[in-house]
Amino acid sequence: MQYTVVFQPAGCRGLVSAGENLLQASRNLGVAIEAPCGGGEICGKCKVIIDSAMSNLSPLSEKERKVLTPAELAGNYRLACCARIYGDVVVFVPEQSRGANQIVLETGRHVALELKPAINLYYVELNKPTLEDFRDDFARLKDALLSRFIQIDKNITIDYRVLLRLPDVLRQSGWKVTVAVWNDTEIIAVAPGSESKAYGIAVDVGTTTIAAYLCDLVTGDVLTQDSMMNNQVRYGDDVISRISYCMMNDDGLSLLQQSVIDDINTLVKRMTGSAGIQPDHVFEIILVFNTVMHHIALKINPQYIGSVPFTSAIRESVTVKAREIGITIAPGGYIHCLPIEAGFVGADNVAVLIAEEPYKQDKMTLIIDIGTNGEINFGNRAGILSASCATGPAFEGAQIKFGMRAAVGAIERVKVDPVTKEPEIKVIGQNTSDHEEIILAKGICGSGIIDAVAELFKAGIIQADGGFNKSIKSPRIRQGPDGKFEYVLVWAAQTTIGQDITITQKDVRAVQLAKAALYAGAKILMQKQGINKVDSVILAGAFGSYIDKENALVLGMFPDCNLEHVVAVGNAAGSGAKLALLNKDKRIEAQVVAQSVQFVETAAETNFQTEFFNAMYLPHAKDSFTHIQHILDKIPQC
Repeated sequence: MQYTVVFQPAGCRGLVSAGENLLQASRNLGVAIEAPCGGGEICGKCKVIIDSAMSNLSPLSEKERKVLTPAELAGNYRLACCARIYGDVVVFVPEQSRGANQIVLETGRHVALELKPAINLYYVELNKPTLEDFRDDFARLKDALLSRFIQIDKNITIDYRVLLRLPDVLRQSGWKVTVAVWNDTEIIAVAPGSESKAYGIAVDVGTTTIAAYLCDLVTGDVLTQDSMMNNQVRYGDDVISRISYCMMNDDGLSLLQQSVIDDINTLVKRMTGSAGIQPDHVFEIILVFNTVMHHIALKINPQYIGSVPFTSAIRESVTVKAREIGITIAPGGYIHCLPIEAGFVGADNVAVLIAEEPYKQDKMTLIIDIGTNGEINFGNRAGILSASCATGPAFEGAQIKFGMRAAVGAIERVKVDPVTKEPEIKVIGQNTSDHEEIILAKGICGSGIIDAVAELFKAGIIQADGGFNKSIKSPRIRQGPDGKFEYVLVWAAQTTIGQDITITQKDVRAVQLAKAALYAGAKILMQKQGINKVDSVILAGAFGSYIDKENALVLGMFPDCNLEHVVAVGNAAGSGAKLALLNKDKRIEAQVVAQSVQFVETAAETNFQTEFFNAMYLPHAKDSFTHIQHILDKIPQC
């Protein structure tokens, strides 16, 4: 039996099967509802309001009774992941539950390189076949290539799809053609006449966002770049949620794989359209991603990455025909995936390493890439150690009461006056001009929560152990519904959600746990290197580029370092992917790096718990922070 469901204010309606929950129905009807846990009945973010008979839904679950406030229960709130449909229903999606498009960082640091792509174009003119020279078409083409270009492999092959059209192309072109050859070993395209254009695309597939770069393989120029949300976020914000979705649904892997392939094809179409070229003139794509995204994109079961000992199906680089996984570029075109390091350290980390090249430097460098997953590298030319840190989704706002993506309406910057305790905030999309629209706050994103907790600490509102200073008298410091202290960052009247946006004790603890995992991981890598200080810190990824590095150090997200030697490099994974696209030697380098980097399972180290506990303090229970001591000395002691 099916029932009609209407989602407002979008006005989307459709028939759904009895027993489906509202979150599943929203996905099927294209309505974006925030569900960081992927519908696992964990996060409590997918709140909706029922505008019709509640009796057409399953009874309130224990989870809903625990998460929803009395006022929300009285106002017909339900959790979309829990409420199952047993009759026609009208659903209103409130502002705070609506999916928002995250701001995507596309830019990275420019790195000079020698242009040496895997794709080369060769123009040849062939003699027509005669009764005296009746070589087949492929032999004729191969002989012409080998006679003019000594670098071409004598055992060169031809792609099957290209072979199907070869007789027609040769004859219709008057036996004058341009041949696209992959790694000088395989003919992947034959075009009439003389062609001088070949294109490739580098793609960084993140858990939340996807960034892509269309490059000219002849000049090395980046013609255009584009980005979008990874549409898999509908099925969960983190990799564990995606693995769970694949495990719990028979068609889960196929659905998630098709989702990311559709996203990549969309970017290919948009970028080639913008540049005025045809998608079938793109001959190669380089993909970098974390290990779970890698497996899902290649349609490999990711289940075993999610449990001890976190084993991947393959660590080496993977090269497949684009058509085999449904990516629409040149029929003979290739997909090359950089190698991965370990279960939770993927090709994106390898891409960061070949872009920043810490293994060619003397100074001891700590590289932190905080995306939805936290990865760190530490070392120099003597050796690199890497680790994956279980920072959890707090830095993405997922475990924060009013947390949200870095989208329009998110608080991205916070300052707190140490005397008045009054905050000053900056909201994404907020215009300062009096003549432009004023964007009110909807929630707080990762950079905002880092600022908020650091500023509360600097203002003396929270103490080094993370607890609120209960002796401070301010209307903004109060006890929340759970009886625990919280700080009102924005009053309800200045928000779009009609609620006070607060920083709760639980929020502070979530940030402490996340930063402690990061710090403890870095500390263990330093100990294994026999080093007690870092010379420089590189912050990679979007989050690293937007956070206030001084406040990050005040929190103790990473060990003490001269702030002048702390740099943000943007999307280093994207930069690494471009390097691998434009210089095939970088792919060999990536393979060597992936094999030589020593992965450390920090959580399994005997001293991890001690380091983690000490790192829970702000900025740390024992370690000194000489470079920000002047800031720490000014913290009011109430």
